[in-house]
Amino acid sequence: MDTRLTASRRENAVTETLRNEIEALSRMTVRELRAKHMELFGEESRSHHKQFLYRRIAWRMQALAEGGLSERARRRALEIADDADLRIRAPRNMFAGDRRLDPKLNMTRNVPSEIDARLPPPGSFLDREYKGQRIIVKVLVDGFEFEGKVYRSLSGIAREVTGTRWNGFAFFDCGSSRGFNCAAPEVANGTK
Repeated sequence: MDTRLTASRRENAVTETLRNEIEALSRMTVRELRAKHMELFGEESRSHHKQFLYRRIAWRMQALAEGGLSERARRRALEIADDADLRIRAPRNMFAGDRRLDPKLNMTRNVPSEIDARLPPPGSFLDREYKGQRIIVKVLVDGFEFEGKVYRSLSGIAREVTGTRWNGFAFFDCGSSRGFNCAAPEVANGTK
């Protein structure tokens, strides 16, 4: 039996060793894969995704074992990369100079307005006819006035008038596409 290593036998031995090493990667934890990534690439991986790390490390191991890209392919890839104006991720230190532009430091949030946008401004009157009774409600800054009594919500007034639970905005038709159901102040006072 011939025990000399020929070129094809040497290649088979390399591919078998490489296959075993890649199989061993599949049994590694994410922490071990990140350490292996550091060893092969010389930099820490930003990813904690096991499948991504496995594929990237396996690719690198194959590239190192089989020689990677030819010099011509490497030059062409650099040419393409130079022409590309597209970045997938912004650099980590992109916002280092201006704290206002750093998305982690700059918070925007909706501040609730003091007055509901569905209501007319304070001092306005809401007018509604219910079972032959005319209901006129004055909008205040901190509530609503109906028959001399102050209510926190329109729903309270609607419950007082009807005896059942109502959505106050629906009862007074506030915020609909037709606009507010407002009465003129002189009509509300009964002067007209």
